[in-house]
Amino acid sequence: MKKLPEDVVIYILLRLAVKSLMRFNCISKTCYTLIKSSTFVNLYLYRTTTSKDEFILFKHCFEHERNRYKTILSFLSGDDDDDDYFNPIIQDLDVTHLKSNNNFNLDQFIGPCHGLIAMMDSVTTILINPSTRNYRLLPPDQFIGCEKDHYRSIQNVGFGYDSIANDYKIIRISITYMTDRDDYPEEMDRIVDIYDLSVDCWRKLDDGVIQQLSMFYCVSCSQMFYRGICHWVASQDIDGNIDEYVILCFEMSTEIFHSLKIPEPCHLIYGTGCKLMLLHDSLTLIYHPYSEPVIADEKDFIDIWVMKDYNVYESWIKKYTIRGLQIDFPLAIWKGYLLLYQSGSGCLMSYNLNSNVVKELSFHGVPQSFRVIGYKDSLTTIPRENEHTTQVHKF
Repeated sequence: MKKLPEDVVIYILLRLAVKSLMRFNCISKTCYTLIKSSTFVNLYLYRTTTSKDEFILFKHCFEHERNRYKTILSFLSGDDDDDDYFNPIIQDLDVTHLKSNNNFNLDQFIGPCHGLIAMMDSVTTILINPSTRNYRLLPPDQFIGCEKDHYRSIQNVGFGYDSIANDYKIIRISITYMTDRDDYPEEMDRIVDIYDLSVDCWRKLDDGVIQQLSMFYCVSCSQMFYRGICHWVASQDIDGNIDEYVILCFEMSTEIFHSLKIPEPCHLIYGTGCKLMLLHDSLTLIYHPYSEPVIADEKDFIDIWVMKDYNVYESWIKKYTIRGLQIDFPLAIWKGYLLLYQSGSGCLMSYNLNSNVVKELSFHGVPQSFRVIGYKDSLTTIPRENEHTTQVHKF
């Protein structure tokens, strides 16, 4: 390699998997310096890839004691001959830091953002690079700005990158309550806490910005980070009536909230659910009925809407309509055509949008606990401010 020009060496290394590059770190100081450099890390992040370079991170839970659950991560790849089949890359990982209970709506799984993924429950946040197998346990927030006799309910969370500040951020949207004499919870305030990785601490967002949230109620596990913006499906309170969905947005750089309209046929919230995904790098909305023993014919459909031009309402198009498919919770669209979802019995299922073929995959867990993220290999390091910052570990 010493005889080759550096640009040729870089071109060769960019074609290797992260596992191989980690071994190359030990060859020489030159290789180590090159692979660890920010220039090479960025080149690797934005290198040209194919569908064979895509992997799946599958989070699911198992009950190991009464009302106590283990959180398991499975690292999967698609079979070369059959994309509907998935096989493990490495042994499953037991995420002991997450103390899951039976309320899996609090479990969040967000990313990838430059190759990093955030796992959260109501207290714990873990930042992971699945390719390098590195993770960092972030410090919990301290329930900033809340009185002792109040309690909070975390509505939703987000994770993303601020391109102007060159920083990663975690956001938590909460509602604070106080119980009256009859123990009835009364909503008191909205709180938005933000964690900046560059300074390693939580802070409360300005009250003037938070006032915009007074009419929105985020749907659990609906977050999507896209184009520098966190997106959530939210119900909107109009004149005291919650009667339609919107997409609530938070710009990471400006830290300003705004909303996007969704297609008019998706406004009705009763008996239906919404989930945000990406399809061919376009913001996509899946409008589906809630799982019921018997679904009325007029509700027995799933619509997949794609926003062709971002932030242009008129560009929403209905890409697919699916009938007769019992979905408990949609998870992801894999390789642009394979809809992965959870069945009511706790099975990972796939639906081929091209052939309409339904398959039961060989992965199971507690219903409502499934989360799926598609990712590609990356060398992105998990930021750490100083020696007092929580450590980066390897699993």
